[in-house]
Amino acid sequence: MPTPKKSTNQSFRYSFYHCISRCVRRTFLCGVDSATNKDYSHRKQWFVERLALLSKTFAIDVCAYAIMSNHLHTVLKINASLAQSWSDETVIQHWQQLCSIPVLVERYLNGECHSEAEQDKARETIAVFRERLMDISWFMRCLNEHIARRANAEDKCTGRFWEGRFKSQALLDEQAILSCMVYVDLNPIRADISQTLEDSEYTSVKQRIDSIKKTKSISQKITQQNTATIKLAPFICSSLKDKGYCL
Repeated sequence: MPTPKKSTNQSFRYSFYHCISRCVRRTFLCGVDSATNKDYSHRKQWFVERLALLSKTFAIDVCAYAIMSNHLHTVLKINASLAQSWSDETVIQHWQQLCSIPVLVERYLNGECHSEAEQDKARETIAVFRERLMDISWFMRCLNEHIARRANAEDKCTGRFWEGRFKSQALLDEQAILSCMVYVDLNPIRADISQTLEDSEYTSVKQRIDSIKKTKSISQKITQQNTATIKLAPFICSSLKDKGYCL
């Protein structure tokens, strides 16, 4: 008998997760489709734009990512302390970046809830929003559903874009986290798409390398300002922290 989804949701039990989403039938819906020879590579930029928004909206840090032609890897960290530190107003503002808010919550935000019952109900709803903003399932839902809808609109079709709900694996210690981040960032090299990390487009390692380059031309600076940037988590291994080593 299948285990109910609710009982398998581990989002708050651990902090770090490796999440994988695959296109339906593992077709290259974000790359060059071998059957039609049509190039869908431009959709990879959709992921960057969406991840850039979600990384600034959710209390979830993006540690690593690799956007491939038929699947997506992300390493995510739940930042529960950040979500708990947000005021009710901040939670509402963040949730509004993703979804519309109920009229009652809007009235609460504007100071128009005068009865205690209304205020309690509004706070109860805001508490739900706060939980969702540190939930891996909601993060991936807001990512994958957005991409699927946009791709279907472009193709003028309906139906599945992803083969199913994303898969996730909890990362229980620093070794597992570091190993997984390396695995994710090396995806384009293992697939023989890139030869070096510097050439590995749509990966977190390339973004990190680009961000620490000391010499950049003026044109590159302008390009970076006009391009969505994913907010990557600063990642420091505690065992190496005293020695000053960090990723």
